[in-house]
Amino acid sequence: MIINPRRALLLSLALLVGFGVLAVLVAVPSTLRGVQVVDDAVHRGSVSLEWGPLIWLAKAFSFIGGTKVNWPVRVLVLVVLAGRRRWLQLAAFALAILTSELLIGPLKVAYGRARPPHSLIATSGGSFPSGHAIAGAVTAVGLVLVLVAPGAKRWRWEVWAIGFATCMALSRVYLSAHWLSDVVAGALLGGGLALGWPAALQLFRERVQSSRRTTGSAADQPPSPPSEPAVGGRR
Repeated sequence: MIINPRRALLLSLALLVGFGVLAVLVAVPSTLRGVQVVDDAVHRGSVSLEWGPLIWLAKAFSFIGGTKVNWPVRVLVLVVLAGRRRWLQLAAFALAILTSELLIGPLKVAYGRARPPHSLIATSGGSFPSGHAIAGAVTAVGLVLVLVAPGAKRWRWEVWAIGFATCMALSRVYLSAHWLSDVVAGALLGGGLALGWPAALQLFRERVQSSRRTTGSAADQPPSPPSEPAVGGRR
């Protein structure tokens, strides 16, 4: 799946650390005030730019990133991977989905952050982190990693995937459904999981294969001849 899984794993850890830093900033009241200043400014700018066609486009992105589209795409990708017997890719994509979904609910409850006022779309649950941003990054980035072979073609698809995830996340800000920090945190967490699981599983497989080759090479070696007893020694 990945040409350099160690580098990919480091990038994944960097994304997850970025999420952790932002999560701490939002959790601590003294630092949340600074984050909220930026969030409020972006929210005011979004409200001032409200325009019918842009609202319609933002709602379209939000719908595509929602469960009614996101889950059928995920299930289809898992079925395709199973049909092709690409078990490592299937496991990586499934684990990224599973861990992200297990984290969204508890994180929202733990933070209990209020959403921006006057949302232009129906919302439920806490605001931090953005479930749409997490799911969008996991699905868009993850499916490219497990379906497209490494190379120039994958880079082009990854750019499209990142572009879609970004636009979808920002649509939630434009619709006043989330603060900017909510979607940034969600994108970091989703991207980290989407990249981290393939890298970790590939590294694990490479180590297992290397261990098997080492064991097989040792088994193929002919046994050493018995050593001759020293002169005058016992037989």
